[in-house]
Amino acid sequence: MPQNNDTSQKEVVISVRGLEVGFGPKTIMKDLNLDIYRGEILGFVGASGTGKSVLTRTILGLIKKRAGEINVFGQNVDGLSHDERRKMEQRWGVLFQQGALFSALTVKQNVQVPMREYLSLPQDVLDEMAMLKIQMVGLPADAADKFPSELSGGMIKRAALARALALDPDILFLDEPTSGLDPIGAGDFDDLIETLQKTLGLTVFMVTHDLDSLYSACDRIAALGQGKIIEQGPIEHMLQSTNPWVHSYFHGKRARAVLAGQHEA
Repeated sequence: MPQNNDTSQKEVVISVRGLEVGFGPKTIMKDLNLDIYRGEILGFVGASGTGKSVLTRTILGLIKKRAGEINVFGQNVDGLSHDERRKMEQRWGVLFQQGALFSALTVKQNVQVPMREYLSLPQDVLDEMAMLKIQMVGLPADAADKFPSELSGGMIKRAALARALALDPDILFLDEPTSGLDPIGAGDFDDLIETLQKTLGLTVFMVTHDLDSLYSACDRIAALGQGKIIEQGPIEHMLQSTNPWVHSYFHGKRARAVLAGQHEA
């Protein structure tokens, strides 16, 4: 389990203050505040329909906020010019739910999509870079020329991760990365994320409901409820929370089974 949860001396790479997001008459989150620190894996949890993925998309600028301020790398994203925005976008990578690969493109071509968008490089260099990313996520070389329909669920996740890493980002956004994977595959993916985080110095924002991921991979956890952060801290802190939802989540039947497995390990 990750250690060193003292955030007092850590650099804030994403700061969210007073965020309000909604659709029509419905408010999804209001007065939400959250800091994400350089080099940590932050697990983001909440009940279904509370807006976990909405926060990711709002930070990325895919959903328009009603109020509040979002600062990334010390810059207010609302004040960025078009060129400044494009430069910032090169510093983050995103793995969407279910991978979201382009079905008509091979794995190698999918990985090259962000490269073609932001870089001007000859094809042989793009091919070499894509193969490096494919190897980095543990896919065999022959997967490069396969289409998404020819891949298993675990391979799709890894291919999508390779695409998210295409531009060597500083921040990695993962939206339910282990959803749909069997326990062994999910555990292997968690191990991969931890390894990449350490070797590449990544900051990881991971939306998840996977208790195994929260216990084994995350340095810190933030829980969303009633439109704001209701609890945050390392797993030890979350286990001691008196918030009803947080307590139920981390002390329910499934949570006890996961905790027992962690102790046995």
